[in-house]
Amino acid sequence: MCNTFDRHLLCTALAAATLSLAACSEAPDAPPLDAPGQAEPDETTDPPRSIIREEVDPDVARQPLMPLEVSISFADNGTQLDKAAREVLAQAIASPQMAAGGPIILAGHTDSIGTDSANLRVSRQRAEAVQAYLIKAGIEEDRITLIPLGEMRPLAPNALPDGNPDEAGRAANRRVEMVVELAPKADEPA
Repeated sequence: MCNTFDRHLLCTALAAATLSLAACSEAPDAPPLDAPGQAEPDETTDPPRSIIREEVDPDVARQPLMPLEVSISFADNGTQLDKAAREVLAQAIASPQMAAGGPIILAGHTDSIGTDSANLRVSRQRAEAVQAYLIKAGIEEDRITLIPLGEMRPLAPNALPDGNPDEAGRAANRRVEMVVELAPKADEPA
């Protein structure tokens, strides 16, 4: 059974819903926007603005350019760029950071299989493969620095806790990390 308070709440809710719906409908005597004889907006008329938020000034909203960091995978354990690696590099070459002309650092990495000297050699070969691709795409060679790191900085464990090889971890460790730094501004020391 409903008491007086419940009926009052129900009536209030119905009244609010009715007012909300009425506010959504157009006024019957309002002319359509494209009605003949309606004045065209001119330069003195303000364009429509959002009532939700202030307009955003595009210069204020623009974020400062940050260095670009990209990882190029050599998960297949080779030293040649596969299709996915070339796609990542193509996107990096098209980036505003690359166009800004700053230095590029290529850090080559391997998993832990092999000797330290062999891993350093392979990590250099991977970085050189990326360097060759960039140079072929028109990037100046003097912008590029190679850092072969071998197995020294793994992203993931090379072995599982039980001592067995962690193949997913090893694949993640076979990579070249590329950092495209921003070019120093004219008033900054190089």
